[in-house]
Amino acid sequence: MNTRPITENCQRILNSKLHVCFGISPFNSYFSDQKIEELALWGKGEFKATHFFVPDVPSAYTLEALGYPPEKAAWKARRQAQYLRNKIHKVLSNIGYSIINAEEMFLDWEKLSKNNHYLFLFQEVTKHFELNSDFRKACLEASKWVLEKRTPDTECLTPETLESAARYLLAEIPLFLDTAGIVGVKSSVFCYHQCIPFLENLFRNRFPLKVAPNQGFVVIEPIIQKELYPLNKIKAVEPFERN
Repeated sequence: MNTRPITENCQRILNSKLHVCFGISPFNSYFSDQKIEELALWGKGEFKATHFFVPDVPSAYTLEALGYPPEKAAWKARRQAQYLRNKIHKVLSNIGYSIINAEEMFLDWEKLSKNNHYLFLFQEVTKHFELNSDFRKACLEASKWVLEKRTPDTECLTPETLESAARYLLAEIPLFLDTAGIVGVKSSVFCYHQCIPFLENLFRNRFPLKVAPNQGFVVIEPIIQKELYPLNKIKAVEPFERN
């Protein structure tokens, strides 16, 4: 994998190779069986422990913001979550993990809603969203970016819609702040194939919420085979910026 840690501290944590958490977005065609297998094999070969985070129940908030009735949104979110669970379990089984191991590596709302450290962080995130206008604005802007990619009618993105959609991001932020503390490891990197400005600002301590010192974020992309693509077609991965 090509890796782009977004800070020097993220690079340090990546180098420790203790734990990786892959974010797997529901309703995102990027996460094919092949892509999940690439992630799983990389995690198995590079880190001591791996988790796959699927924001299953919170994904209903995005669907509601796109116009689905709450009941239908919840049903679609549950169905997608089961689909992803089966897909991830199948991939992990194919590369040598037991059913028990695969289930332990799957991180969803059912597990997080019983995790005391996650619940504490979620409460802190919600409090800052309600009381800090700059943090609230940043969350709403990030949610708008997500919704704009899913609807051609951007005029429907009212303040009320963005408030609803922001609940998805608020449920994810605790994982960005301290996955290590949530799953009980010494350090962790959260890996995804994109990094929005909100996350750059979060990890550069530009918000009142502070990321744990042993928590990193890394943008990852599969290495493109040179024999299949000319060098001038390969997009360079930018190095991390310095704080």
